[in-house]
Amino acid sequence: MPTALKLQIQTLPNSPGVYQYYDKNEILLYIGKAKNLKKRVASYFNKNQPNGKTRILVKKIASIKHIVVETETDALLLENNLIKKHQPKYNVMLKDDKTYPWICIKKERFSRVFLTRNIIKDGSAYFGPFTSVKTVKVLLDLIKEIYKLRTCKYDLSQKNIENKKYKVCLEYHLGNCKGACEDLQTEEDYNQDIIAIKNIIKGNFKESIKLLKEKMLFFASEMKFEEAQHIKEKLALLENYQAKSTIVNPSINNVDVFSIISDESYGYINFLKISNGAIVQSHTTEVKKKLDETDKELLELAIVEIRQRFHSQSKEIYSIFKLDLGENLKITIPKLGDKKRIVDLSLRNAKYYRQERFKHLQIVDPDRHTNRIMSQMQKDLRLTVQPRWIECFDNSNIQGTHPVAACVVFKNGKPSKKDYRHFNIKTVIGPDDFASMEEVVYRRYKRLQEEGQGFPQLIVIDGGKGQLSSALKSLDALGLRKKIAIIGIAKRLEEIYYPEDKIPLYLDKKSETLKIIQQLRNEAHRFGITFHRNKRSKSAITTELTQISGIGEQTIVTLLRYFKSAKRISEANQQDLSKIIGEHRATKIYNYYHKQ
Repeated sequence: MPTALKLQIQTLPNSPGVYQYYDKNEILLYIGKAKNLKKRVASYFNKNQPNGKTRILVKKIASIKHIVVETETDALLLENNLIKKHQPKYNVMLKDDKTYPWICIKKERFSRVFLTRNIIKDGSAYFGPFTSVKTVKVLLDLIKEIYKLRTCKYDLSQKNIENKKYKVCLEYHLGNCKGACEDLQTEEDYNQDIIAIKNIIKGNFKESIKLLKEKMLFFASEMKFEEAQHIKEKLALLENYQAKSTIVNPSINNVDVFSIISDESYGYINFLKISNGAIVQSHTTEVKKKLDETDKELLELAIVEIRQRFHSQSKEIYSIFKLDLGENLKITIPKLGDKKRIVDLSLRNAKYYRQERFKHLQIVDPDRHTNRIMSQMQKDLRLTVQPRWIECFDNSNIQGTHPVAACVVFKNGKPSKKDYRHFNIKTVIGPDDFASMEEVVYRRYKRLQEEGQGFPQLIVIDGGKGQLSSALKSLDALGLRKKIAIIGIAKRLEEIYYPEDKIPLYLDKKSETLKIIQQLRNEAHRFGITFHRNKRSKSAITTELTQISGIGEQTIVTLLRYFKSAKRISEANQQDLSKIIGEHRATKIYNYYHKQ
């Protein structure tokens, strides 16, 4: 480490703050936050970084700058703002340039309620942002069904109304407005509706439902049944919307829920906003990893950004693990009950989003999809390189007859059928799976060695430790033991066996890595069984039809194509046989079977 850099680290304070790494050209590389600036920065240089990208970053650092703040919360916010402003190369960025819709309640007499994407600081009340325009429109339609609001842009000042400047429009005659412009509705009555609308937008339906029920009962007691029926219809609308929005426990109020699921290169973060037991906001975003960040690190960065974007003021967060988000936020990790179910719901949303992204990527960006799967397989199977070329071997001998073997090849996670190979067992007498596996593995890689075609990154042996040991003998004989990774997969519990490791590996039953290995094994089995059946069929033909003097293989094939089986050939009359293969050969076959 350069002396100048050492001095910079030594003079760093033991305070919360933000540090910035620059290269020799004064280009900003990375921005980070810390509870203790000196300890955090020194940790980059005092230990061997396990991640290659981090090692590259450290090598490029030429100078360090820092900003001291009062609290860790201030450090979080400052880090987020600086990352958004400067966009350093090695920092995670939440790329989302959408402009989300808001519901605006305009600051004016007889306030209008409408959808907008622009926030104007004029004292109006804004609710949101919402991640779906459809959600906003459904909510606004519900509000308009229940409350009679004006939609015009008139300046309904007291003076203009007294001077009778405006006349009621078609909306009044249709029953959608109470005619405030002609002083047919008081401001007090209108503002009561606005208060109820604010509660509905916030997810608090209790007050609105209570007020509407009181009105309904009043109209019914006054024998105004038509008006009472209108109120009842509005109540039904409100209760139906509430039923769709409510989670489990209405007492859960003003809480943010965050969860994350990740793979080798990306994190998928879900955010739910809970108010009065209802989800009022839901959003999932994708984050690209830059320095092999942990899920905890990604989530901490994302929470600060998402809460700023959605203007969240919640004092409590539910999450899947403990987070360092400053002293002003309460972090809860629910273990059971309604709170746990909400966190599980958030996690399920993140998983569904990832699945949809995978499906989309398979179509629009197959290379990225393949790279992700290969990286995941490398990690799951503890390989030194990505298994771009995989070969799987399977033996097939039914009742000990006609032993054969199959080798199937997958390249970039997909079958490469032109590279599939069959093997007739030549050196093994009788049904001996271990010796057969040793023979075919030796023959396969001896040939690749002689032809200079290169070798796969991974060999999969269909079987447990016995078959794996046999395959290893062949690799040892060829000097390839340390050049090709090899594993065995046992059928019973899908255990993955490694050479010289007594304890098998058990992969998650839903993991893509296990699914690809199972697909390899099943494909090898299918390919081997097909070859075995063909061989037995050919053997059956050989033992029966080829015993007839003067009848060759081509004649047998011609007959089988027409009659479909040897039995039907034996039962055919001489005239039918003559039509297919001529009178001379037909006589030979007919006489053979009738003599029999």
